Amino acid sequence: MDTTQIWQTIDSERAATAELLAGLSDLEWTYPSLCEGWTVREVAAHLTLAPHATIGGAIRDFARARGSFNRMIDQTARRSARRPTAEIVADLRGSVGVHKLAPGQKLKDCLMDIMVHTQDMALPLGIERHMPAEAAIVAADHLWQIGFPFHARRRLAGHRLVATDADWSTGEGTEVSGPIEALVMLLAGRSATIPKLTGISA
Repeated sequence: MDTTQIWQTIDSERAATAELLAGLSDLEWTYPSLCEGWTVREVAAHLTLAPHATIGGAIRDFARARGSFNRMIDQTARRSARRPTAEIVADLRGSVGVHKLAPGQKLKDCLMDIMVHTQDMALPLGIERHMPAEAAIVAADHLWQIGFPFHARRRLAGHRLVATDADWSTGEGTEVSGPIEALVMLLAGRSATIPKLTGISA
């Protein structure tokens, strides 16, 4: 996928995720997500932040978090989540077409972020959403190549990951196979899709 295609996919996923969120009940917004310590509301709020982030704001948030990246991500999501539900949905809708990355963010990070976090909300709610296959391959390659914060190659050392519905594989060792989107979630440190995979247990 080239840059234009990736941004088109990000726009499409943001729009679809906004529609998903708009259809949730007040109770469903309080459900625990796959992100430890975050409800659906915190994940949704997190997705609205990157398109509006600035270098100055990021420096201030990093200072508030006492130099911890993970603490910064958590704090900014929680602050943003205090807003009304309709405002969070409107912000996510409004990010469609905003082709701006947060400071330090790569385009493939942005693609992976929207697809993985949508699953983080949808799966606990029992809502079936599928990642676009070509974009899922891009995200899988990216997750395998980067280190922080997922460290997929270290966590999954000794395994060969093989998609059964896409032309994608990586690693060496005991084969772990299944749908590409289930492998993407595994690479991102989630265990919820392990039941869809063979060769690995939770």
